[in-house]
Amino acid sequence: MTWWDPDTHADRRPILLARNRIKAALRAWFTDQGFVEVDPAYLVTSPGNETHLHPVRVEVMDAALEPRRGYLHTSPEFAMKKLLAAGEEKIFSFARVWRNREGGPRHTVEFTMLEWYRANACYEALMEDCAAILALAADAAEVPEFRHGETTCDPRDRPMRTVVAAEFMRHGVDLLSTLPKGAPDTPALARALAEAGIATAPDDSWSDLFSRMLTERVEPGLGPGPVILDAYPAPEAALARRQPDDPRLAERFELFACGVELANAFGELTDPAEQRARFEADMDLREALYGDRLPLDEDFLAALDHMPPASGCALGFDRLVMLATGAPRLTDVMWTPPA
Repeated sequence: MTWWDPDTHADRRPILLARNRIKAALRAWFTDQGFVEVDPAYLVTSPGNETHLHPVRVEVMDAALEPRRGYLHTSPEFAMKKLLAAGEEKIFSFARVWRNREGGPRHTVEFTMLEWYRANACYEALMEDCAAILALAADAAEVPEFRHGETTCDPRDRPMRTVVAAEFMRHGVDLLSTLPKGAPDTPALARALAEAGIATAPDDSWSDLFSRMLTERVEPGLGPGPVILDAYPAPEAALARRQPDDPRLAERFELFACGVELANAFGELTDPAEQRARFEADMDLREALYGDRLPLDEDFLAALDHMPPASGCALGFDRLVMLATGAPRLTDVMWTPPA
């Protein structure tokens, strides 16, 4: 059956109406908090500069019918930070975003991201925002709990906060010892994972090993949640500032509920020279792995000189609705699923 079959749509419609209620409740909450809703353009010259990011490329024609390469944005992040540089202080957006090589029950090429920024605010303020958003979504959906498969959690509970290094240590891996002076020690992390019984490969990078430990041991052990996993290593936070008390770590956390990653938050890096160096290092690695580079957004790098200290969070809105309605797949909560 297609999604537009009348019987199929009748079955899906209660979930879709719950989606609308959740969006309306969150929009009202942000407005009451003094935020301004913004609507960033989807067509961009640079989709971001993360090593493993796979954007959707498009070709556009100017008035003289000259073709130009562009991208559908993978996040409204660059545009929203430019708005902070322009003088906005508290902004949010429900933005459609696109990422290739995405598939499975919790992924689609096109999805909706709820992203918000607070100028002159510490990133811990975003943790309070996340707790409020979980409760608001449950209230709007009129449900007592979130559900994903057989896993449930109470979205009105205050999220438990833990740190990445402590969770690695619970599984026998001393993560910080593999970051002497902040420089990743790949052989040391490979040895630690092997001792913990996790398979490694000779060509694994430090980031590959970190991700494998995270997905195989740490995330499954976080429990149903809600959980805030805080203090990611600086090499795993390309757009976040370093923690002042330990520069090996970044001001970055992720929010989990029912074992599902919902949000990714940063204390934002505003040093254009350091940001450029990080982007170029990531693009060097990307070129080695995939044979191509993504262009830098020079306008964004210039705007960082004018951007105030800020914190920002990106939350997968479709995933939030999926948990609030108990839907098994992301496409079940979309009015018109991507082709």
